[in-house]
Amino acid sequence: MTTDLTYLALTAILTAALWIPYVVCQVMTNGALTPANYLDPAPRPVPLWGRRADRAYLNAVESFAPFAALVIIAHVAGKANAMTAFWVACFFWLRLVHAVVYLFAIPYVRTLVFTLGFVAVAGLFWEVMR
Repeated sequence: MTTDLTYLALTAILTAALWIPYVVCQVMTNGALTPANYLDPAPRPVPLWGRRADRAYLNAVESFAPFAALVIIAHVAGKANAMTAFWVACFFWLRLVHAVVYLFAIPYVRTLVFTLGFVAVAGLFWEVMR
């Protein structure tokens, strides 16, 4: 498997697992779901760290689609190279750091890491388009 596809797989499992802290917070705060919770889908209140965990997960899901599309395009079009490998590796590690920084509410760093993640997607786009 290529470096690009390896990091796509790693990013996919990272994104898929980021719901776990939110659910842990929900159970710790509100207990297990009851039948009434299935009728009313309104989120139950959680502490701030739980809300940040939920937002970190949603943000990862939102950024995954363009990243994944570009990795697949690069692979199918035969454009995968050392630079695409660099950008996909950067994106994965930046998304991992972003999730941790978001969860622990570290100001400014979260914005910087998010922006650098976008730069990685833009770099990947550049490699695909040239």
